[in-house]
Order: sequence, then structure tokens, then C-alpha cells
Amino acid sequence: MSIQETSKTTKAASTKAASTGPAPLLDVRDLEVTYAGGAAAVRGVNLTVEAGQKLGIAGESGCGKSTLALALLRLLPAGTKVSGQVLLDGEDVLTMKWGRVRAVRWAGASIVFQGAMHSLNAVHRVGDQIAEPILLHRKETPVGAKRKTGELLEHVGLPAARADAYPHELSGGQRQRVMIAMALACDPRLIIADEPTTALDVMIQAQILRLIEQLVAEQDLGLIMISHDLAVLADTCDRLAVMYAGRVVEEGPALQVYEDARHPYGKALSAAFPRIGDPASRFAPRGLPGDPPDPSALPSGCTFHPRCAVALDSCASEDQALREAGPARRAACVHVAEMTGMSQPAASSRSPEPAGDAGETRSSTS
Repeated sequence: MSIQETSKTTKAASTKAASTGPAPLLDVRDLEVTYAGGAAAVRGVNLTVEAGQKLGIAGESGCGKSTLALALLRLLPAGTKVSGQVLLDGEDVLTMKWGRVRAVRWAGASIVFQGAMHSLNAVHRVGDQIAEPILLHRKETPVGAKRKTGELLEHVGLPAARADAYPHELSGGQRQRVMIAMALACDPRLIIADEPTTALDVMIQAQILRLIEQLVAEQDLGLIMISHDLAVLADTCDRLAVMYAGRVVEEGPALQVYEDARHPYGKALSAAFPRIGDPASRFAPRGLPGDPPDPSALPSGCTFHPRCAVALDSCASEDQALREAGPARRAACVHVAEMTGMSQPAASSRSPEPAGDAGETRSSTS
């Protein structure tokens, strides 16, 4: 091989490596979740999260957001069928042995559950609940775990002395901070926050959101934040994925999706929030008629077409895959294909994976 040929080969290899880049912290591939009764709660979801990146997931109740979050760490009830891949630091959570899963649930990724009052044990002091994963997974002494618990509470803005309090002795915002401290107990790489500001007043919401942003920036964590509030996600997250009937129907930079959604469902969610300084939206906020479909009896074609104001006749029979809808943006709508002149779905950035156990249907138990 000549020097010129060697140079070209080396340059091509370098370009390929640069375009490929390091593997993402979390890589969800073709994830599907079907409950024992036949409800298809998650249908072919593909998502990635880099270290230091904040991904928001939005949608109405029943669209599959919380099911997706629970599936990432195999926290779904027995009898649930889960297929696809959930690669956390390159390791498939769905094929791990149970001992490995239990370790990953705290040290690799952790969840801030929805509803702190119901997630905390009412008969145990909050300090003991934070210390439990530290004792089990970090093998700390009781003295070391107590010290770590105090540091975590102070890190989330609570006095270390509050470790002796019971959940009912704390306010809603304080309980939410305790949940965040617990999620950080074993220094995970990824945090999944399921409605972390539910039932909190506006001032406390802002404090919790700023706290989460600060923790992600300081510790280079990956964050998945689930919420109904697109405005909150647009302000907090880097990217936003909109889910409907178990699928991602739009994905892109958070602020762009919020202000200029390409999918009719994303537009409807955004329009439901009044705009500050816009009297028209303040006095006449727009909603979306109808309800999300029953996941055990989904409509044919595009599942959003029964509620869509711009649906075509073909939408009732032809489903729409995610397509390129602009730089780093995707949307699953026939009108996106018309605007961009594309007749084919956007090409995947991943190389084909060999068939094997990772793609087979599995039963997930809690």
C-alpha cells in the first residue's frame, strides 16, 4: 500500500470514529412494553441521553411516560412483556441478571418517583431511608452512612438535622428534596425524574427545578425528566420528546419543540399553555378535544388521527414513522413529509444490530 493510500485509509478511519463518537450514557432501542391485559403502553421507542444532557418527556396521562421510566430499570409488574434494548453505559439492562439489576438501580441509574409523600415510608425517619441504599450498595459503616446522609441533605438544601424527621413532618418541597437526595445516594450516572414538581406551588417548583439543573451541571449526570408541563421542560431540558399512545411522535431541541412544534399533537400541547403578554392566549387558551386512546384498543393508522384537525384520509390507514423535520428534529406526521419533500422515514444513525437474545420478548418482574 502506498503512502497516499495509507493516508486516505487513516483519514477515513478517523472521520468514521469522529462521526461515531463515544457511546451515549443511555441508548434505548425499539423498546416495547405490553401489560398482561394486552395494553401496549410503549411501542417502539428510541431515545438517547448523553452524560450532562437533560431530556424531557412530555404527553398526556396515559401516553406511556411513566411506563417508559419504569421499564428502563425493570420495575414493571410481573407478567409484563418487554422487548428491545436499554443500553446503560453499553450494558443491556433487559438481559442483566437480577443481582446486577439491583446494583445498577442505585449506582448506575436511579428514579425520583412521582408523589414524594407516597414514595417515602411513613414509619421510618427520612435519614434511615436515605442511608439504606448507602449501607447496601456502598458497604458503608453506619457512622459513614449517617455522615453521607447529612451531606446529601445539605447538598439538596436541607439541614442535616432533618434526617431525624418523619415524612409527615416535612413540607411537600422538603419531601421532594429528600427524594432527590435518596436518588443521589450512590452517585448514579443517570437520574430519571418522574413528575418531580407535581403538587408543589410555583415557588417551590422553581427551587426544585434549579436544584436539578445544578446537580446535573456539577456532577455531569444524565437526566430524564417527565412532566405534563411543556413550559417547564422547555426551560429546564436540552431536548424534548413528545409521546402519544406509547410512541415518540416528535423529538428535538426543547425550546424549538415548545415554540414551533412540527406534529399536530405537539402544537396542541404547546397551545394549551397561555403565553405571558399575549391577551388572546390568556383569555382563550386552546385545548385538545377528546382523550388519548385505550392502549389495548388502539385506532388503525396514525393513532392521533381521531383527534387531529389536519388529518388526511390516508391517516386512518397509514401509520407515520418519525421523519426528519429540521436540524436535529424528528416528527411522525404526513405533513412533515410533505413539507420536507421526503417520502421515506429518516434514516437511523445506528448500524444494524445482529439478531439475538437482546431483541427477544422478555418478561419483566418487579
